[in-house]
Amino acid sequence: MDGSTLRGMCLDQPGAFEDFPFGPEASVFKVRAGSGPAKMFALSDLGADPLSISLKCEPALAEQLRAAHPEITGAYHMNKTHWNGVRCNGELPDDMIRDMIEDSYDLVVAGLPRRDRESLGWTRLAREEA
Repeated sequence: MDGSTLRGMCLDQPGAFEDFPFGPEASVFKVRAGSGPAKMFALSDLGADPLSISLKCEPALAEQLRAAHPEITGAYHMNKTHWNGVRCNGELPDDMIRDMIEDSYDLVVAGLPRRDRESLGWTRLAREEA
């Protein structure tokens, strides 16, 4: 996988955009809906070799993934309970990385207000709350 493919996977999420609050080498992928603040769901230096990405993850699943895959560790400079660092060196299938990006996005969107989730097309999450 290359940086362009990884960027595309992140930007495929509804309401996602790329930001550079930590400088030009650190791509921060955020979701924004409505007038609220944008929330980060992924972080990567897309030009790094080896390529890696930091993704939010449910704590129990994060532990399972780390135990099963040496390419998945606690994310550097992030809360390791909630963030995984994923090496994109070809050892993990691209579909698995895409699923982890979508899961990270879902965790962030689930924390948004109902009206913002609905504006992103996440009515299922809004119905669960009712």
